[in-house]
Amino acid sequence: MSRRIRTTAYLFATLAVAGTLTACGGDPLDSGSDSDSGGGTIVVGSANFPESELLMEMYAQALEAEGVKVETKPNIGSREVYMEAFKSGDIDLLPEYNGALLAYLKPDGVPENVSAPEDVYEALQEVLPEGSETLPQSEAEDKDTLTVSKATADKYSLKSIEDLAPVAKDLSLGGASEFKERHQGLVGLDEVYGVTFKEFKPLDAGGPLTTSALTKGDIDVANVFSTDSSIPTNGWVVLEDPENLFLSQNVVPLIRSEALSSDAETALNAVSEALTTANLTEALAKVQVDKADPATVAKEFLADNGVS
Repeated sequence: MSRRIRTTAYLFATLAVAGTLTACGGDPLDSGSDSDSGGGTIVVGSANFPESELLMEMYAQALEAEGVKVETKPNIGSREVYMEAFKSGDIDLLPEYNGALLAYLKPDGVPENVSAPEDVYEALQEVLPEGSETLPQSEAEDKDTLTVSKATADKYSLKSIEDLAPVAKDLSLGGASEFKERHQGLVGLDEVYGVTFKEFKPLDAGGPLTTSALTKGDIDVANVFSTDSSIPTNGWVVLEDPENLFLSQNVVPLIRSEALSSDAETALNAVSEALTTANLTEALAKVQVDKADPATVAKEFLADNGVS
């Protein structure tokens, strides 16, 4: 088994504010990988939230089981940051979500008739970065949600996002800082639902800061991912999204074409075939609730599902 190099992604934050790293002669993403050779090391990255790191580990370990050399770069940052690393060739493979990626790559808006998983996947193919592709998407889905406590839902009679329109002026929303600028965020909530909050508190991407703030009542509404164990544990209410602002978000491998070999394709397809929303939610709970190491949880998942 190849040695996987787990590197901290702290330095990635500089990518968000400067595009001159290469010109300055230093690229913090360059680990000396020979991934450009096609038959070399595949660099697998993750976003800055637990599920993405867990999926990264699943991909990496499945690839290793097929004899593929792998490096991992967890916790890179938001999509705005890690996609720049992917486009520049510093990252070869990422666990992605079809609808969220489509919305990012089509900032002018997704066609109204595109919401089902197969339609989202088809539309995604038209806007993928040059030299990249997606493999078949998984059944597993993890959607953005707007979630409230049961007390808040009862107080304001909230069942769907559209119910927020007359009361949001009195409520605060918490989520990742980038949620403020995204169409699948504050921009779309205003345009699609006419929902404008009294206050937006930048916290984290469906992580402990956001869930803790909702638990404590520091925020009234939270952008929480649908597989988060905090939702059933706390009896929270996920608001329905009748206008499909948050598109289908099935897990899908995004890979640079020159890094894709038959062995890599076999490994990644096996992971996607094994994943369901239910078993992904269960595996994520082990990381979030039981505080298990994502690499350990990934290893158990792959073994239980006959992937490695």
